[in-house]
Amino acid sequence: MDDMDRAQEINEQHLADSLSRYRLVGLLYKTSARECVVCDEPIPEARRKAAPGCIRCRDCQELHETGGSRTA
Repeated sequence: MDDMDRAQEINEQHLADSLSRYRLVGLLYKTSARECVVCDEPIPEARRKAAPGCIRCRDCQELHETGGSRTA
């Protein structure tokens, strides 16, 4: 197995892990998570209502969108 095969395998595993997390919190059904999948802090009710299907708290979502260090 060469480097490209290993990289592809790692990429596929990351994708599978991400899809599993989304399914766990019901994102496919537009149900918001109660806790952030990144930092495990509670997601405020107002955010869950304003952004149906959210899985991250506001801070972690901002970092995710701007390429910050926390990911999920």
